[in-house]
Amino acid sequence: MAGANTPLSGQSAGTPAKLLAAEYVRMPTEHQQYSTQNQAQTIREYAERRGIEIIKTYSDDAKSGLIIGGRDALQQMIADVESGAAGFSVILVYDVTRWGRFQDPDEAAYYEYRCRKASMQVAYCAEQFENDGSPTSTIVKGVKRAMAGEYSRELSVKIFAGQCPLIELGFRQGGPAGFGLRRILLDERGEVKAELKRGEQKSLQTDRVILVPGPEHEQDVVRRMYRMFVEDGRSEREIADALNADGLRIDLGRPWTRATVHQVLTNEKYIGNNVFNKISFKLKQRRVVNPREMWIRAEGAYPAIVDEALFLRAREIVDARSRHLSDQDLLDALRALLASKGFLSGLVIDEHEDTPSSSAFRSRFGSLLRAYEMVGYQPDRDYRYIEINRKLREAHPQIVADVIAGIENAGGSAVQDPRTELLTVNGEFTVSVVLSRCFETAAGSLRWRIRLDTGLLPDITIAIRMDELNAAPRDYYVLPSIDMTADRLRLAEQNGLSLDAYRFDALDFFFLMAGRARFSEVA
Repeated sequence: MAGANTPLSGQSAGTPAKLLAAEYVRMPTEHQQYSTQNQAQTIREYAERRGIEIIKTYSDDAKSGLIIGGRDALQQMIADVESGAAGFSVILVYDVTRWGRFQDPDEAAYYEYRCRKASMQVAYCAEQFENDGSPTSTIVKGVKRAMAGEYSRELSVKIFAGQCPLIELGFRQGGPAGFGLRRILLDERGEVKAELKRGEQKSLQTDRVILVPGPEHEQDVVRRMYRMFVEDGRSEREIADALNADGLRIDLGRPWTRATVHQVLTNEKYIGNNVFNKISFKLKQRRVVNPREMWIRAEGAYPAIVDEALFLRAREIVDARSRHLSDQDLLDALRALLASKGFLSGLVIDEHEDTPSSSAFRSRFGSLLRAYEMVGYQPDRDYRYIEINRKLREAHPQIVADVIAGIENAGGSAVQDPRTELLTVNGEFTVSVVLSRCFETAAGSLRWRIRLDTGLLPDITIAIRMDELNAAPRDYYVLPSIDMTADRLRLAEQNGLSLDAYRFDALDFFFLMAGRARFSEVA
């Protein structure tokens, strides 16, 4: 029994020397029921009863147990154990679920096996069994591992089941409104409370968000795009060039591109449909683009901007471009693009006029990486992202200028050092603005890497995560240097409270913080 004062396997009763141990704690992202402090307390009580001395702590705060990716402490602990220089002989864990909720129980067993192979014991301090390798403990542990994975699967199903009725009622489940649309906040009675600006979120669980048509001039631009595409036969690139020539910009203030025009021409929200489940990314598994018949939708959830017949004609044109192409035709087009550019990426594909969109390749072959493999292309970061990095470097000065303008509009002041590019705000603190390119892992997950400037030591780093197309900002992390201990951050789509507490959809909060308030002179 875990609570009994029996020695660990391999330690004989009466041995005076203390075993040296490391504790591993993990705080889950789905709830905070078992905080790292509570886990540590149980672990230390277990260690005291058995004469074990804890000399090191490995802690993954706000990390999902579904995958080992992102759990840096667990990976470092296994590396230390396998190096042979760990300095301890026991790993103490709160329970089986803290080790992980892996969907494959064998994966959890594999990581424990790697520790045991290096002569390291693993003890689960809150479990009612000894992890001593006996048949009973092996059976119980296997059941516990399966239960841990099943809990996550059931939770995922319940969340999805709860979201679907809300979608069918016309309620928005996250994400920006998009060009030509706005988000409206409703109370529990369905009455309008306010329009949500970019970056604003609902604060009450009973509130709901819907989409409504935006300003008339934006609606006119959307309708114009559809007419140019359907009636005039103009391509997405030609439409983007025409809009940019007229001085029109997308809702983020950026120029139009072939990809952003394509998004408008293919999204059902412009005919008033509320759509969900286009992409599945459940339980940290492979990201899947779902066929239309799997989408959850509420038709006519809000007033349409574009006539449905016009939208369907646009869809037919888009579908026909890839439907009549065989798999071999698509791969030949990809090979030709590779020969022309020397490398491939989603952005390169989407911006090339004579090649089907990257979504067509994802839909046909399951992922872009699978399509790359079929044409014999091995993505190399030194070449694959040259164009993206160049575009980001070109965009950086304008983004910094936007930040300066936002500070000044809020009543503050900001001066950029031409040598270091750091901003000095109100003569009081320094700010670094960095752009983080979005990239896709082999499993189809989105990732961002952020390098913090440890040489210039800015007081605050504004890290801007780019969207999946690397065409516009996705969100912003306002990172104070006092809370950042590492010089590099590796971000996933969800990162837990320890990092996502600094995440914002817009920089309005930072601008207000940087602004100065005027006070009347007191006599």
